[in-house]
Order: sequence, then structure tokens, then C-alpha cells
Amino acid sequence: MSDLVVGSRLPNLEVTSESKWVRRGLIALALLFLVSILFLPLVIVFVEAFKKGAETFLQAFTDRDTLAAVRLTLLVAAIAVPFNVVFGLSASWAIAKFDFRGKNLLLSLIDLPFSVSPVISGLVYVLIFGAQGWLGPWAKAHHVEIIFAVPGIVLATLFVTFPFVARELIPLMQSQGSSEEEAALTLGASGWYTFFNVTLPNIKWALLYGVLLCNARAMGEFGAVSVVSGHIRGLTNTLPLHIEVLYNDYNFVAAFAVATLLASLGLLTLVLKTLLEWRYGNALAHARRS
Repeated sequence: MSDLVVGSRLPNLEVTSESKWVRRGLIALALLFLVSILFLPLVIVFVEAFKKGAETFLQAFTDRDTLAAVRLTLLVAAIAVPFNVVFGLSASWAIAKFDFRGKNLLLSLIDLPFSVSPVISGLVYVLIFGAQGWLGPWAKAHHVEIIFAVPGIVLATLFVTFPFVARELIPLMQSQGSSEEEAALTLGASGWYTFFNVTLPNIKWALLYGVLLCNARAMGEFGAVSVVSGHIRGLTNTLPLHIEVLYNDYNFVAAFAVATLLASLGLLTLVLKTLLEWRYGNALAHARRS
């Protein structure tokens, strides 16, 4: 048997034995599923948004509550994304470059938002900072508004988005190892110089990829934000919540018009994600070869 393996070539075997028509049928079924589940609803959003013409479509964005929702969404993303970049870089640097007690626990905590429902995470913040929560009386006594205010929305968004940057950086940094950083430090480079000139250039595509996913989730989060926002029009409604309000008010054209913003964000994220995946994949493959 060993002589057969060493001295001769194994015949080219196909992975599956089904006929080409079966394979084509499966591919067609997968494409049909993607079109009906992903592409068709996206088309319907834009069709409904322009159902009464471009003028009505544009009028939806002149509403004061809509503009307030856009500003709040951008504000929350502007706070959550930089925080997650700092956290992701710090956590991935510590996990990939050092061995310490509690390392596996830190990895498990980073994955926690993936296993906990966003609604549950929002309820946790209500139990902590709500009027009847653990810290609610203290916050009220010091005139600190968290729940049903912008700070609560930011906290909920931070919780559901903080794994994205770290989880993209950790595998790449572990694959790269620490030999280049050790060489730079041996030659007299400082820690900050080593980070900005050795580590950061090697992880830039993975970092951008994580930032892209984090930003898309921050701007599109509904469940956790819905629990802590209070649905106050013009004050605590982000874009996803404002779309729900418009739809419940039977203002369907405006609801779909505002929804095109998030749909366009999703399309842009998909395009950039594909480009960054290609660059990220090349970087990861290069790291594994070296």
C-alpha cells in the first residue's frame, strides 16, 4: 500500500459523483434562494421608495425627525467605531503577542456579544442604569441620564460591536508572530515606533475590514438600541428605529426612502468587504508563507 502511494500517482477523483445536471440544479437552486431572499427585497425597498416619484422621495429627508435620526446614527457610529478600534488593537496585541493568565477568558468575553441576543444586552443596561436598576438611583441623584438618552444608545452599540475589530486582527497577528517586533526592539526601536512602523502596516487591511464591519453594525443595530432608547422622536431614535416609526405610522414611502440609506450602506459595505477580503486574504496568506 505504501509503495502504491509513494511510487505511483493517485488517480484524479472528483469530489462528488453526481451528474453535471444535478450540480447545475443545485447551483440554480442556491442562486434562486439568494435572489428571492436577498436581491428581491432590496429591489422592493428602492421601488417602494420611488413609488410616488423622486420629489416625494427627497421630501422624506427634509423631515426634522429624519434629520435628527441621521445625526444621532452618525454620532453613535463616530463614538463606537474609534473606541472599538482602540479596544481591538489593544486586545489583539495582548492576545497575539503575549502569554498571560486569563487569556482564554478574554477571548471568550470578546465573543460574548455573538452569543447573547442584542435585546438581552439592552435589558441588562436597563437593569443596571434604569430608574429601578442597580445604579439608577445614583444616576438620578447626580442628574446623569443614561437609559432613554444618548449615553445608553452608545453603550448598547458598543456592546454589540466591540468584537468585530478584535476578531479580524487576532488571527492575522497570531499568524504573523512577533519576530519582526522583536527584531525592531533589538535594534533599538521604541515600542510606539515598532507599533506604527512594523505592526500597523502588516495589519492595515484586516483593521480596515474590521472597521467596515463594525461601522455597518453600529449604524444598523436595532434590537439593543430599541430597548434603551425609549423611542423619543427627534431625540433617541436612530435610523432603524425611525424607519419602524414611519412604517407604523403608515408613512410607507418615507419609511422605504429612509430605508434606502441603510440599504445603500449595506451595498457599499458588501463592495468594500469584497475588496478588503481580497487584500486581507492576500495578507494572511503571505503571513502564513513567511
